[in-house]
Amino acid sequence: MATRDRFGRALRDLRISVTDRCNFRCGYCMPEEVFGEAYRFLPKTDILTFEEIERVARAAVALGARKLRLTGGEPLLRADLPRLVAMLAGVEGVEDLSLTTNGFLLAGYAGSLREAGLHRITVSLDSLDPEVFKAMSGRRSDVGPVLAGIEAAERAGLSPLKINCVVKRGVNDHTVVDLADRFRGTGHIVRFIEYMDVGTRNGWRLDDVVTAKEITAAIGARWPVDPVEPNYPGETANRFRYRDGAGEIGVIASVSQPFCGGCTRGRLTPEGKLVTCLFAAGGADLRGPMRAGATDAELREIVARTWGARTDRYSEERTAETPRTTKLEMYHLGG
Repeated sequence: MATRDRFGRALRDLRISVTDRCNFRCGYCMPEEVFGEAYRFLPKTDILTFEEIERVARAAVALGARKLRLTGGEPLLRADLPRLVAMLAGVEGVEDLSLTTNGFLLAGYAGSLREAGLHRITVSLDSLDPEVFKAMSGRRSDVGPVLAGIEAAERAGLSPLKINCVVKRGVNDHTVVDLADRFRGTGHIVRFIEYMDVGTRNGWRLDDVVTAKEITAAIGARWPVDPVEPNYPGETANRFRYRDGAGEIGVIASVSQPFCGGCTRGRLTPEGKLVTCLFAAGGADLRGPMRAGATDAELREIVARTWGARTDRYSEERTAETPRTTKLEMYHLGG
């Protein structure tokens, strides 16, 4: 039987952040003015080993999790990542093993990730416009390598992909329709994400949020869309299908249409904290007990106890004041 929290929400998904480092400096996650050259990331000894990550994954799966997603930071910066993919692919009970990446290094990894057992890839791509893309990524890259990574994933058999776009008013909202146009008819699904107040360092303001309603209206004015039922309970994205049959888009409306009631996602930070909400201020330490000799049964008990005590519903309780509270940063949680 699946482990459930105090609101009856099961643990179905575990998002595993394998590193806190990233080669981009997207303003909504790791703004350059905060995470510059002098910023000190976690030392290697503090980060979970692949074997420790596998132990946590096995514990979560034993408690009902069926989906694992590797995130960062930028997960492809973690050395020998395909080896971890192969380890997790071998965990009995895992039905969906995926990875979220900014795509910059993907062209060199897509084939080995597929061979290791990865099922799906999500690529973050906030605009096709070269200057807008540079502005969104902290001027760390051109859009070309990301598109090359998407093409490599297609060739490797990791299609269809999901393309994630965080929409920020006055920055990339005017390029939303172009991004939808690029992937219409390809089978890939573009998911537009309302700009969220994850962490405390991205200067979030409610005025910067382009709502799901605005996004679907802009795309629907060009190509009419109709809402579609979720693929599974707790799906984060509201689905819309093009009436002409050219595929679908998704909109993740955490700000304007909170979906806390169906949230089944736990998160593992690079240093081994189990976090029960994207907007949490902290998490339960798993690294300490593992390195102190905890058995698998004891590890499962810590995970079960942590999830069982969960009462998080931040997005439903968000007010004008809550963005000022202390929260873990996006790059630490992997989104």
